[in-house]
Amino acid sequence: MALQLRPNCEYCDRDLPPDATDARICSYECTFCADCVETKLSNVCPNCGGGFAPRPIRPTQEWRAGVCTTKQAPSDKRVHLKYSVEDVAAHCARVRDVPPEKR
Repeated sequence: MALQLRPNCEYCDRDLPPDATDARICSYECTFCADCVETKLSNVCPNCGGGFAPRPIRPTQEWRAGVCTTKQAPSDKRVHLKYSVEDVAAHCARVRDVPPEKR
């Protein structure tokens, strides 16, 4: 199953097209821009508490049959945080000093 490649940062709603090199995801595919991950979230996913990794870029060219953005389209459903900014800040402050591999 392919990643959803969500189209926006869940925090600031910035567009993150499929080829965005500054898109970050957690293991649940929560998607944020690198700026929010670094300056607002302290590398803490506000949804699950995990850390982030750069989101892979799906090939636009069909190098293998059926495997490219035109055959496995990125999501067009925008996702937004269900928590308040204050709740996110408190959650991230509580978890940020725990290394991601120990969360």
